[in-house]
Amino acid sequence: MTYTEVSGARVPIRMWADPATVEDVAMQQLRNVSTLPWIKGLAVMPDVHFGKGATVGSVIAMRGAVCPAAVGVDIGCGMSAVRTSLTANDLPGDLSRLRSKIEQAIPVGRGMHDDAVDPGRLHGVATAGWDDFWRRFDGVAEAVKFRQGRATKQMGTLGSGNHFIEFCLDETGSVWLMLHSGSRNIGKELAEYHIGQAQKLPHNQNLIDRDLAVFIADTPQMAAYRHDLFWAQEYAKHNRELMMALFKDVVRKEFKKAKVTFEPVISCHHNYVAEETYDGMDLLVTRKGAIRAGGGEFGIIPGSMGTGSYIVKGLGNAASFNSASHGAGRRMSRNAAKKRFTAQDLEEQTRGVECRKDFGVVDEIPAAYKPIEQVMEQQRDLVEVVAKLKQVVCVKG
Repeated sequence: MTYTEVSGARVPIRMWADPATVEDVAMQQLRNVSTLPWIKGLAVMPDVHFGKGATVGSVIAMRGAVCPAAVGVDIGCGMSAVRTSLTANDLPGDLSRLRSKIEQAIPVGRGMHDDAVDPGRLHGVATAGWDDFWRRFDGVAEAVKFRQGRATKQMGTLGSGNHFIEFCLDETGSVWLMLHSGSRNIGKELAEYHIGQAQKLPHNQNLIDRDLAVFIADTPQMAAYRHDLFWAQEYAKHNRELMMALFKDVVRKEFKKAKVTFEPVISCHHNYVAEETYDGMDLLVTRKGAIRAGGGEFGIIPGSMGTGSYIVKGLGNAASFNSASHGAGRRMSRNAAKKRFTAQDLEEQTRGVECRKDFGVVDEIPAAYKPIEQVMEQQRDLVEVVAKLKQVVCVKG
């Protein structure tokens, strides 16, 4: 579909979703965002739903300002995927051992490594710039510096919620490795600190929603946030890089005879800020639950833990600020899913997938998400499909 334009206060709201199907609270959030004095454009992806601060599945382009709550607390959250030389014929009938080995190698939930992972001992991890990255931690907000020890040990860990590690098959039978995670606790604490700082600033006192408080260019507060934001985005990228290296090591050991090889890793953020230029204007583009989909750029759009995912190439649609959806998008809240579904429902909806099937992850049940095929259909002018994947192993936090 092409987008539908809905009127907004300062800019039109371009929607790659049927406005009639979007919750009223989410539509109100979008209208609120359109009132910001610094906004230059607002694009809405087909996985749109209500979120904290700003709608998940929205792309907010502003000039000289950025809203930390619109970025969210999982700064730099995103996806990585890689195709392997393995095929479906290489897999054992029972995949429980593989799942167990992945869980042993990569801490999940609130877990962390006993000691910081040394990237130099991992196959294929580029270590150039690693020391400089950690040196730049010295410049982060003083209130968060005491978390450095935890941050080093959580590097290379999954987290919880909708984060996952998957072993997938594409339609040709090729095996892919895929994972979804972000900046862990350190990103959350940096985000919460800066959201609090923004809400105290005088220029934010009369906003329609205090969660839309912004930092303005050429101020000390903006400079401090930009430093911490871009550092946390880099942390998230490194986190996925280490996890993927650990995941590959598991696969090498479990399939020794196959002498597994790996294609280049595809990786993309979907909660982040980028400096981009449109119509000759330098803008700060916040993608909250959206990936960059510039012409020819690879991206990953996951479904839920029982449905499958897509590897895509961007079509470079400037109307969406070169963006696409970040996944299927929730159609009900976590609490609503827990009230409605049982562990038995989860078992039925994840049949054929080696994964947790207990009540602790019922809020991630496929029925709590929008149908991924419908989401893909609504963004045919934003991306083209390269591969469709179906998970056979899914590790959740």
